[in-house]
Amino acid sequence: MAANERTAFCFCLSAGQAADGPEGRKLLEAWKPAKPPGLKAVIMDRAHEGDATRQLVFEMGLEAVVPPKVTRLNPWEYDRELYKKRNEVGRLFRRPKAFRRIFSRFEKPDVMFTAFIHFALIIEGLVYINTP
Repeated sequence: MAANERTAFCFCLSAGQAADGPEGRKLLEAWKPAKPPGLKAVIMDRAHEGDATRQLVFEMGLEAVVPPKVTRLNPWEYDRELYKKRNEVGRLFRRPKAFRRIFSRFEKPDVMFTAFIHFALIIEGLVYINTP
C-alpha cells in the first residue's frame, strides 16, 4: 500500500501463486486501525475490485476508487481522474527493482529479502527528500 510514488505504508510478501484480492484484504485489515487522518479514498486496480475488498474499504469510511471488471452485470461509477493516480504505486514498487539483489532475489530467506526491500525504500525516501 502506498500514499504516493515515494511513500509506502506497508507491504507483504506472498506466494507467487497467491491471488491479489485476498492478500490486499489482509493488508487492509492490518492497516484498518491506523487510518491516517485526511485520507478519503483508496485507489485500487481491477485485481482488487471484488465485493469483499470494496466492502472492507467502505467499512473503513473510505471511497473505493476501482473500475469494475467488464464482466460485471451491475457496474458502478468511479472517479476516473483520481484513478489516473494509480500508476504512482507502480512507480514506487518499480524503482526498488533497480537494486540487483531485489530484482534477481539473491536473498532466498524471506526475512533477508524483506530487509533489502526496506533498505531500497529507505534509499528512495532519502533521494526524494534531497531532491530539489
